[in-house]
Amino acid sequence: MGRFREASDDESETAIDMSPLIDCVFILLIFFIVTTVFVEETGVEVDKPQAASASDLEKNSILLAITSEGDVVYDKKNIGTAGVQGVVGPLIQQEPEMPVIIQPDKDARIEVLVRVIDEAKLAGATKVNLATAR
Repeated sequence: MGRFREASDDESETAIDMSPLIDCVFILLIFFIVTTVFVEETGVEVDKPQAASASDLEKNSILLAITSEGDVVYDKKNIGTAGVQGVVGPLIQQEPEMPVIIQPDKDARIEVLVRVIDEAKLAGATKVNLATAR
């Protein structure tokens, strides 16, 4: 009988404390939420022209769309060609190397496209690209 001990209160202290594990999981969750890059779409569907030399561009960029009617759209809002500098300028000041990607409809007028490119460059953009289909 001396070899066997009766269960005592010491066994209740051997339980695993889950609170540090939960803290670590929440810290990781917050880290991934903060470091995730969200890409803002333009909000309109455009039929992009085909290009053989199409390549993938950076995820963090300013997306502008030109519809077949000649509307310039940013973040689901029609900003027109006059609003390009007002949108692109502050974003370029925050991150000077951020590219401007223009998504023109294949039926969009060339005059509107050239004006949007010119307005983006006047706002300080150094990288202006056209989105095409492969």
